[in-house]
Amino acid sequence: MAPAITTLAADAPELSAANTGFMLICSALVMLMTPALAFFYGGMVRVKSTLNMLMMSFISLGIVTILWVLFGFSLAFGTDSGSIIGWSSDYVGLSGIGVTELWDGYTIPVYVFAVFQLMFAILTPALISGALADRVKFTAWALFITLWVTVVYFPVAHWVWGAGGWLFEMGVIDFAGGTAVHINAGAAALGVILVIGKRVGFKKDPMRPHSLPLVMLGAGLLWFGWFGFNAGSWLGNDDGVGAVMFVNTQVATAAAMLAWLAYEKVRHGSFTTLGAASGAVAGLVAITPSGGAVSPLGAIAVGAIAGLLCAMAVGLKYKFGYDDSLDVIGVHLVGGVLGSLLVGLFATGGVQSDAKGLFYGGGLEQLGKQAVGVFAVLAYSLIASAILALIIDKTMGMRVSEDDEVSGIDQVEHAETAYDFSGAGGGASSRSTAAPAPAVTENKKVDA
Repeated sequence: MAPAITTLAADAPELSAANTGFMLICSALVMLMTPALAFFYGGMVRVKSTLNMLMMSFISLGIVTILWVLFGFSLAFGTDSGSIIGWSSDYVGLSGIGVTELWDGYTIPVYVFAVFQLMFAILTPALISGALADRVKFTAWALFITLWVTVVYFPVAHWVWGAGGWLFEMGVIDFAGGTAVHINAGAAALGVILVIGKRVGFKKDPMRPHSLPLVMLGAGLLWFGWFGFNAGSWLGNDDGVGAVMFVNTQVATAAAMLAWLAYEKVRHGSFTTLGAASGAVAGLVAITPSGGAVSPLGAIAVGAIAGLLCAMAVGLKYKFGYDDSLDVIGVHLVGGVLGSLLVGLFATGGVQSDAKGLFYGGGLEQLGKQAVGVFAVLAYSLIASAILALIIDKTMGMRVSEDDEVSGIDQVEHAETAYDFSGAGGGASSRSTAAPAPAVTENKKVDA
């Protein structure tokens, strides 16, 4: 995110209609990513969990929006206090902000910056939900989101992107959210599943995606929205850096998808649609922190490395026995770590800043900074998320009952099902009108 990198626009105090319009469009694209994630995750679960998976993303749109307006923006981007948290009374309720007041050093209004950052805050807890599919009470999940963004996301966003945040001041590069979004969400997912345990039938029952077309639709919409997520994070369009990030987003995603598919073919003998979708997302995750620091050739390397290693990482849950339902850890945590660390290798020093990676003569300095950022966010989010999940589990209970999980969380938690099969199998209108069907065929309708 640009505030943690530069203030090159400080000499341009007038509001730019072009940059403002561009950022509003980018904000809308990032908002689209949460419904896109809902489709992506919703297609990956079994039929009986589809609606719950969709709702676990959609509820974040409601909860986080209100919290952000009330106090979240102030905590994340208010005046720094001790390099740990921010606070500005003018940002509480967004009530003390002038209509044309500009974000410090930029040509866009504070309101535009606030709403752009809001979309990141919404998406991040939604990412966690994929690890918890099939087994979490909806009320417990809503409470977890409320507590988690307050205790974890808002402070971490300040560390990474807020002026005065300790990782900001250290010079950690995170263009659009490798640490604050993806490592944060992936570590949180691991913390929660270590508390709530495995799904009934994990490693025994088939738990295949029920709708791969839905998965592909979600992945495509995520890819589309990610251009706003990444290119918009420069907060303007004046110097070409956002354009480089746009190109690198496309390049790395393509490379990661191809690398994942190549691994699948060698390892399992097939090119799968699920692999293509997962590989694309892995590339998007990895280029998010690094795309403003690397060249397009570097983006190919970042994407290919992420596609290969994330494809390998998703199988670790079977080796180590943790039930990451939809591979949030394998894709978002591992992809975020890789993308953040690879800045220390492939940063050219000629795009967003003059910081150079090891392969461009910069030595190990930037890699060391990146490692501090990665492991600080990972450790804090993992521990804090596990504690929050444990508190909720010991008070109101985090999981649905075993019987409810087996029968289907959609019906239990939402009193709905994703698909209505009551009309399937034909009926009177599907029979021939030329002559009545023999009575014995009535028992064969199910086979039709």
